[in-house]
Amino acid sequence: MEVGARRPGPSGAPVGDLCVSPCPGFPSELRLRVAEGSSGAAGARLSPQVHLQTQQQVKLRMTGLALRVVRSDGLLALYNGLSASLCRQMTYSLTRFAIYETVRDHVTKGSEGPLPFHKKVLLGAISGCIGGFVGTPADMVNVRMQNDVKLPPSQRRNYAHAVDGLYRVAREEGLKKLFSGASMASSRGLLVTVGQLSCYDQAKQLVLSTGHLPDGVLTHLVASSIAGGCATILCQPLDVLKTRLMNSKGEYQGVLHCAVETAKLGPLAFYKGLLPAGIRLMPHTVLTFVFLEQLRKHFGVKVLS
Repeated sequence: MEVGARRPGPSGAPVGDLCVSPCPGFPSELRLRVAEGSSGAAGARLSPQVHLQTQQQVKLRMTGLALRVVRSDGLLALYNGLSASLCRQMTYSLTRFAIYETVRDHVTKGSEGPLPFHKKVLLGAISGCIGGFVGTPADMVNVRMQNDVKLPPSQRRNYAHAVDGLYRVAREEGLKKLFSGASMASSRGLLVTVGQLSCYDQAKQLVLSTGHLPDGVLTHLVASSIAGGCATILCQPLDVLKTRLMNSKGEYQGVLHCAVETAKLGPLAFYKGLLPAGIRLMPHTVLTFVFLEQLRKHFGVKVLS
Protein backbone atom coordinates (compact mmCIF):
# COMPACT_ATOMS: atom_id res chain seq x y z
CA MET A 1 0.00 0.00 0.00
CA GLU A 2 1.30 3.44 -0.83
CA VAL A 3 2.20 5.64 2.11
CA GLY A 4 -0.52 8.17 2.84
CA ALA A 5 -3.18 6.25 0.87
CA ARG A 6 -6.73 6.09 2.13
CA ARG A 7 -7.18 2.68 3.74
CA PRO A 8 -10.37 1.85 5.65
CA GLY A 9 -9.73 0.31 9.04
CA PRO A 10 -11.86 -2.40 10.60
CA SER A 11 -14.09 0.28 12.05
CA GLY A 12 -14.76 1.80 8.66
CA ALA A 13 -12.79 4.88 9.57
CA PRO A 14 -10.19 5.85 6.93
CA VAL A 15 -7.01 5.17 8.88
CA GLY A 16 -4.97 6.66 6.06
CA ASP A 17 -6.63 10.01 6.62
CA LEU A 18 -5.47 10.04 10.22
CA CYS A 19 -1.84 9.18 9.53
CA VAL A 20 0.63 11.13 7.43
CA SER A 21 3.60 9.98 5.39
CA PRO A 22 6.50 8.95 7.61
CA CYS A 23 9.37 11.38 7.82
CA PRO A 24 12.69 9.85 8.96
CA GLY A 25 13.73 13.13 10.56
CA PHE A 26 10.69 13.40 12.78
CA PRO A 27 10.05 10.08 14.59
CA SER A 28 8.21 11.79 17.45
CA GLU A 29 5.73 13.37 15.05
CA LEU A 30 5.22 10.01 13.37
CA ARG A 31 4.49 8.32 16.71
CA LEU A 32 2.05 11.11 17.52
CA ARG A 33 0.14 10.61 14.25
CA VAL A 34 0.19 6.81 14.60
CA ALA A 35 -1.39 7.09 18.07
CA GLU A 36 -3.96 9.58 16.75
CA GLY A 37 -4.99 7.22 13.97
CA SER A 38 -5.36 4.19 16.22
CA SER A 39 -7.41 6.07 18.83
CA GLY A 40 -9.63 7.79 16.28
CA ALA A 41 -10.47 4.56 14.48
CA ALA A 42 -11.24 2.78 17.75
CA GLY A 43 -13.31 5.72 18.98
CA ALA A 44 -15.50 5.68 15.88
CA ARG A 45 -16.18 1.95 16.30
CA LEU A 46 -17.23 2.21 19.96
CA SER A 47 -19.54 5.25 19.84
CA PRO A 48 -22.82 3.28 20.36
CA GLN A 49 -21.43 1.67 23.53
CA VAL A 50 -20.45 5.09 24.87
CA HIS A 51 -23.97 6.30 24.21
CA LEU A 52 -25.50 3.36 26.08
CA GLN A 53 -23.14 3.82 29.02
CA THR A 54 -24.10 7.46 29.57
CA GLN A 55 -27.81 6.60 29.18
CA GLN A 56 -28.00 3.69 31.66
CA GLN A 57 -30.57 3.93 34.47
CA VAL A 58 -30.87 1.79 37.59
CA LYS A 59 -33.82 -0.38 36.52
CA LEU A 60 -33.15 -0.44 32.79
CA ARG A 61 -30.84 -3.00 31.28
CA MET A 62 -28.58 -2.12 28.37
CA THR A 63 -30.53 -4.13 25.77
CA GLY A 64 -33.84 -2.60 26.78
CA LEU A 65 -32.33 0.84 26.72
CA ALA A 66 -30.89 0.30 23.24
CA LEU A 67 -34.30 -0.79 21.97
CA ARG A 68 -35.96 2.21 23.58
CA VAL A 69 -33.50 4.63 21.99
CA VAL A 70 -33.91 3.02 18.56
CA ARG A 71 -37.72 3.00 18.79
CA SER A 72 -38.03 6.59 19.94
CA ASP A 73 -35.25 8.27 17.99
CA GLY A 74 -34.12 5.83 15.30
CA LEU A 75 -31.00 3.72 14.78
CA LEU A 76 -28.76 6.72 14.15
CA ALA A 77 -29.55 8.02 17.65
CA LEU A 78 -27.05 5.41 18.94
CA TYR A 79 -24.39 7.49 17.21
CA ASN A 80 -25.37 10.80 18.79
CA GLY A 81 -22.17 12.60 19.69
CA LEU A 82 -19.98 10.74 17.18
CA SER A 83 -18.33 13.96 15.96
CA ALA A 84 -17.68 15.04 19.56
CA SER A 85 -16.34 11.58 20.40
CA LEU A 86 -13.88 11.78 17.51
CA CYS A 87 -12.97 15.36 18.47
CA ARG A 88 -12.25 14.17 22.00
CA GLN A 89 -10.01 11.38 20.72
CA MET A 90 -8.09 13.84 18.55
CA THR A 91 -7.37 16.03 21.58
CA TYR A 92 -7.34 13.81 24.67
CA SER A 93 -5.80 10.64 23.23
CA LEU A 94 -3.45 12.48 20.91
CA THR A 95 -1.99 14.43 23.84
CA ARG A 96 -1.57 11.52 26.23
CA PHE A 97 -0.13 9.15 23.64
CA ALA A 98 2.26 11.81 22.32
CA ILE A 99 3.63 12.65 25.78
CA TYR A 100 3.82 9.05 27.00
CA GLU A 101 5.49 7.59 23.92
CA THR A 102 7.87 10.51 23.32
CA VAL A 103 9.12 10.63 26.93
CA ARG A 104 9.28 6.83 27.23
CA ASP A 105 11.34 6.49 24.06
CA HIS A 106 13.62 9.35 25.11
CA VAL A 107 14.24 7.86 28.56
CA THR A 108 14.87 4.32 27.26
CA LYS A 109 17.11 5.47 24.40
CA GLY A 110 20.46 3.72 24.79
CA SER A 111 19.28 1.62 27.73
CA GLU A 112 19.40 -2.18 27.83
CA GLY A 113 15.78 -2.75 28.80
CA PRO A 114 12.33 -1.18 29.12
CA LEU A 115 11.24 1.17 31.90
CA PRO A 116 10.38 -0.41 35.28
CA PHE A 117 6.67 -0.58 35.98
CA HIS A 118 6.60 2.19 38.62
CA LYS A 119 8.14 4.64 36.12
CA LYS A 120 5.58 3.60 33.49
CA VAL A 121 2.82 4.31 36.00
CA LEU A 122 4.27 7.73 36.83
CA LEU A 123 4.67 8.64 33.16
CA GLY A 124 1.17 7.39 32.38
CA ALA A 125 -0.28 9.43 35.23
CA ILE A 126 1.36 12.66 34.05
CA SER A 127 0.45 12.07 30.41
CA GLY A 128 -3.15 11.20 31.24
CA CYS A 129 -3.62 14.19 33.52
CA ILE A 130 -2.50 16.62 30.82
CA GLY A 131 -4.50 14.82 28.14
CA GLY A 132 -7.63 14.83 30.27
CA PHE A 133 -7.42 18.61 30.73
CA VAL A 134 -6.86 19.25 27.01
CA GLY A 135 -9.79 17.01 26.06
CA THR A 136 -12.29 18.43 28.58
CA PRO A 137 -14.18 20.78 26.18
CA ALA A 138 -14.80 18.06 23.59
CA ASP A 139 -15.64 15.59 26.37
CA MET A 140 -18.32 17.90 27.76
CA VAL A 141 -19.94 18.35 24.36
CA ASN A 142 -19.75 14.59 23.81
CA VAL A 143 -21.60 13.81 27.05
CA ARG A 144 -24.24 16.49 26.39
CA MET A 145 -24.95 15.28 22.85
CA GLN A 146 -25.36 11.68 24.01
CA ASN A 147 -27.71 12.67 26.82
CA ASP A 148 -29.92 14.90 24.68
CA VAL A 149 -32.27 12.02 23.80
CA LYS A 150 -33.40 11.52 27.39
CA LEU A 151 -34.35 15.19 27.83
CA PRO A 152 -37.77 16.61 26.90
CA PRO A 153 -37.68 18.16 23.40
CA SER A 154 -37.99 21.66 24.87
CA GLN A 155 -34.84 21.18 26.97
CA ARG A 156 -32.61 19.55 24.35
CA ARG A 157 -29.52 21.47 23.30
CA ASN A 158 -29.53 20.01 19.77
CA TYR A 159 -25.90 20.65 18.92
CA ALA A 160 -25.40 20.05 15.20
CA HIS A 161 -21.89 18.68 15.69
CA ALA A 162 -18.86 19.01 17.96
CA VAL A 163 -17.69 22.39 16.66
CA ASP A 164 -21.22 23.80 16.98
CA GLY A 165 -21.39 22.51 20.55
CA LEU A 166 -18.03 24.06 21.50
CA TYR A 167 -19.01 27.39 19.92
CA ARG A 168 -22.43 27.53 21.58
CA VAL A 169 -21.11 26.62 25.03
CA ALA A 170 -18.45 29.33 24.76
CA ARG A 171 -20.97 31.90 23.48
CA GLU A 172 -23.92 31.08 25.75
CA GLU A 173 -22.18 29.96 28.94
CA GLY A 174 -18.67 31.40 28.70
CA LEU A 175 -15.26 29.91 27.97
CA LYS A 176 -14.88 28.85 31.60
CA LYS A 177 -17.82 26.47 31.23
CA LEU A 178 -15.92 24.51 28.57
CA PHE A 179 -13.57 23.36 31.33
CA SER A 180 -16.30 22.46 33.81
CA GLY A 181 -15.28 19.16 35.35
CA ALA A 182 -11.67 19.57 34.17
CA SER A 183 -10.29 18.31 37.49
CA MET A 184 -12.44 15.19 37.21
CA ALA A 185 -11.54 14.69 33.55
CA SER A 186 -7.84 15.06 34.36
CA SER A 187 -8.14 12.55 37.22
CA ARG A 188 -9.97 10.15 34.95
CA GLY A 189 -7.37 10.66 32.24
CA LEU A 190 -4.68 9.85 34.78
CA LEU A 191 -6.31 6.55 35.75
CA VAL A 192 -7.28 5.42 32.27
CA THR A 193 -3.79 6.14 30.90
CA VAL A 194 -2.20 4.17 33.72
CA GLY A 195 -4.70 1.36 33.07
CA GLN A 196 -4.24 1.41 29.32
CA LEU A 197 -0.73 2.55 28.34
CA SER A 198 1.26 1.63 31.44
CA CYS A 199 -0.51 -1.70 31.99
CA TYR A 200 -0.39 -2.53 28.27
CA ASP A 201 3.37 -2.00 28.11
CA GLN A 202 3.86 -4.08 31.25
CA ALA A 203 1.47 -6.85 30.17
CA LYS A 204 3.12 -7.05 26.75
CA GLN A 205 6.54 -7.22 28.40
CA LEU A 206 5.40 -10.05 30.70
CA VAL A 207 3.78 -12.02 27.86
CA LEU A 208 6.89 -11.74 25.69
CA SER A 209 9.15 -12.71 28.62
CA THR A 210 7.42 -16.10 28.87
CA GLY A 211 8.75 -16.99 25.42
CA HIS A 212 5.49 -18.73 24.49
CA LEU A 213 4.23 -16.00 22.16
CA PRO A 214 6.05 -13.85 19.60
CA ASP A 215 5.53 -10.10 19.23
CA GLY A 216 2.44 -10.51 17.07
CA VAL A 217 -1.29 -9.89 16.98
CA LEU A 218 -2.11 -12.57 19.58
CA THR A 219 0.30 -11.01 22.07
CA HIS A 220 -1.22 -7.59 21.38
CA LEU A 221 -4.73 -8.98 21.94
CA VAL A 222 -3.79 -10.58 25.26
CA ALA A 223 -1.93 -7.52 26.56
CA SER A 224 -4.60 -5.05 25.45
CA SER A 225 -7.39 -7.16 27.01
CA ILE A 226 -5.56 -7.07 30.35
CA ALA A 227 -5.05 -3.32 29.99
CA GLY A 228 -8.73 -2.80 29.13
CA GLY A 229 -9.85 -4.65 32.26
CA CYS A 230 -7.48 -2.66 34.46
CA ALA A 231 -8.62 0.63 32.94
CA THR A 232 -12.33 -0.21 33.38
CA ILE A 233 -11.99 -1.07 37.07
CA LEU A 234 -9.81 1.95 37.81
CA CYS A 235 -11.94 4.49 35.98
CA GLN A 236 -15.56 3.60 36.64
CA PRO A 237 -16.01 5.56 39.92
CA LEU A 238 -14.58 8.69 38.34
CA ASP A 239 -16.61 8.14 35.16
CA VAL A 240 -19.79 8.22 37.24
CA LEU A 241 -18.77 11.45 38.98
CA LYS A 242 -17.57 13.08 35.75
CA THR A 243 -20.84 12.37 33.95
CA ARG A 244 -22.85 13.73 36.88
CA LEU A 245 -20.77 16.93 36.95
CA MET A 246 -20.95 17.54 33.21
CA ASN A 247 -24.71 17.01 33.15
CA SER A 248 -25.34 19.10 36.25
CA LYS A 249 -27.15 22.42 36.17
CA GLY A 250 -25.55 23.86 39.27
CA GLU A 251 -26.75 21.35 41.87
CA TYR A 252 -23.20 20.28 42.76
CA GLN A 253 -20.74 22.65 44.43
CA GLY A 254 -17.73 20.65 43.29
CA VAL A 255 -16.18 17.21 42.93
CA LEU A 256 -16.24 16.47 46.66
CA HIS A 257 -19.90 17.48 46.98
CA CYS A 258 -20.76 15.30 43.97
CA ALA A 259 -18.89 12.37 45.52
CA VAL A 260 -20.69 12.79 48.85
CA GLU A 261 -24.12 12.93 47.18
CA THR A 262 -23.30 9.86 45.09
CA ALA A 263 -22.06 7.98 48.15
CA LYS A 264 -25.46 8.50 49.79
CA LEU A 265 -26.87 6.15 47.15
CA GLY A 266 -24.54 3.39 48.35
CA PRO A 267 -21.07 2.19 47.30
CA LEU A 268 -22.40 0.41 44.22
CA ALA A 269 -23.54 3.78 42.86
CA PHE A 270 -19.90 4.46 41.93
CA TYR A 271 -19.97 1.36 39.71
CA LYS A 272 -23.28 2.10 38.06
CA GLY A 273 -22.95 1.21 34.38
CA LEU A 274 -19.90 -1.01 34.90
CA LEU A 275 -21.03 -3.55 32.28
CA PRO A 276 -21.54 -1.06 29.43
CA ALA A 277 -18.35 0.68 30.59
CA GLY A 278 -16.47 -2.58 30.13
CA ILE A 279 -18.19 -3.26 26.82
CA ARG A 280 -17.04 0.16 25.65
CA LEU A 281 -13.58 0.48 27.15
CA MET A 282 -12.22 -3.04 26.71
CA PRO A 283 -12.90 -3.34 22.94
CA HIS A 284 -11.79 0.28 22.56
CA THR A 285 -8.50 -0.55 24.28
CA VAL A 286 -8.00 -3.72 22.23
CA LEU A 287 -8.75 -1.96 18.93
CA THR A 288 -6.54 1.01 19.83
CA PHE A 289 -3.47 -1.09 20.55
CA VAL A 290 -4.00 -3.53 17.68
CA PHE A 291 -4.23 -0.58 15.29
CA LEU A 292 -1.28 1.08 17.00
CA GLU A 293 0.95 -1.99 16.75
CA GLN A 294 0.07 -2.55 13.10
CA LEU A 295 0.77 1.09 12.27
CA ARG A 296 4.06 0.89 14.14
CA LYS A 297 4.97 -2.18 12.09
CA HIS A 298 3.92 -0.52 8.83
CA PHE A 299 5.91 2.66 9.49
CA GLY A 300 8.91 0.91 11.03
CA VAL A 301 8.56 2.39 14.53
CA LYS A 302 10.50 0.29 17.04
CA VAL A 303 9.55 0.08 20.73
CA LEU A 304 11.82 -1.51 23.34
CA SER A 305 9.85 -4.36 24.95
